[in-house]
Amino acid sequence: MTSIASFDRLKFCNFKLKALLNFTQAINYNLPTADILSAFEALLHDELNIGKILLFGFNNHWEVILKSGLEETEAIDIDVEKDLLQIDDICTTWTLLNTELKKFDFVIPVFHNTRAIAYLLIGDVEEEQTGISPSIKHIHFIQTLTNVIIVAIENKRLQEESLIQIRLKKELETAADMQAMLVPDVNSFPKNEYVTMHPFYLPHYEVGGDYYDFDFISDNHIFFCVADVSGKGISAALLMSNFQANLKALFGTSHTLEELIRKLNKIVLKNANGEKFITLFIAKYNFVTRKLIYVNAGHNPPILFDKKTKNMTYLEKGCVGLGMLDEIQNIQIGKLIIENEAKLLCFTDGLSELASEDTNDYGQIIAEKILQNQQSIKENIQDIIKELNINKENSAVFDDVTILGIEFLI
Repeated sequence: MTSIASFDRLKFCNFKLKALLNFTQAINYNLPTADILSAFEALLHDELNIGKILLFGFNNHWEVILKSGLEETEAIDIDVEKDLLQIDDICTTWTLLNTELKKFDFVIPVFHNTRAIAYLLIGDVEEEQTGISPSIKHIHFIQTLTNVIIVAIENKRLQEESLIQIRLKKELETAADMQAMLVPDVNSFPKNEYVTMHPFYLPHYEVGGDYYDFDFISDNHIFFCVADVSGKGISAALLMSNFQANLKALFGTSHTLEELIRKLNKIVLKNANGEKFITLFIAKYNFVTRKLIYVNAGHNPPILFDKKTKNMTYLEKGCVGLGMLDEIQNIQIGKLIIENEAKLLCFTDGLSELASEDTNDYGQIIAEKILQNQQSIKENIQDIIKELNINKENSAVFDDVTILGIEFLI
């Protein structure tokens, strides 16, 4: 009897080693998860006589990834977080409160880096002739095999997620490069005896929803603008890229500012489907007459500082944001003459809404303070960036930050 028992033990040890080897090879060959789980089910049923199997896995939420030995229509009223999450080692179901669990004999938890990633419930249809439950006889082997399989599935899932993230990152980098092509290069902004312009842009993500631009209407006449899409992320960036392309196409036309705003409103309505809107400050400046006309479509009012009188003026006249209404009924055109040397600071709410521990809109307060001196607009913008620590490492910067400075020279 002893030799027979020893032979049986040796035979089963060989079986376990072979099973582990087979599953390890299947994992190394990167077989589909469904195939591995099917082989696992077959081994439990056919080789170990396990009658009932229920395997919960976690992938953003708990779900059944293997169900066997139960009726297809049989409801399983088990809440993993409520009924199983407190279990940190093999246990019998008779100690658990949920009566649904008593359809099974044992619960085997699987952990990955101290985090529960699966729970295997097993039970027998009938016991072996010896009266010893297959679940009890093979419980530690089942636990080992389950850990090997589930951890492999988890690693495979994490690897796939990593590849998706890499692809997404590359796609975002490509999108950012394409978006950058629509924005004029810093060195291309005019610097002449009439006007000097200086931009700054820091997207919160790889692609952003802010925009600035300029274009010459004639040798003595220039357009410039700053815009911001509501919301963040890829959808905001796509809408802004479309807006950029349309606005560039309209820059060279003879449309008045009022006509331009109405056309842009229809474009935004069509492309945003009422889910987003765009705020815009757009202006024309004539170098000879020194006349500035503008429309502020729901945007942060740019600040005009007269270097001689030291007066500050907020350019607020305009209308609601683009895409907010089917038709914009009333568009006010702002008009003024630049009589002295002056500086205009245009910006998006990524700057104005920067907050300190004590003050909301701290960013705008600092910007206003820095603007009120005889320094150039470029120096002012550099001081604003330094004072507010505007960079990607600063957690207080939670949105795209765009600044466009214009210095009017007399």
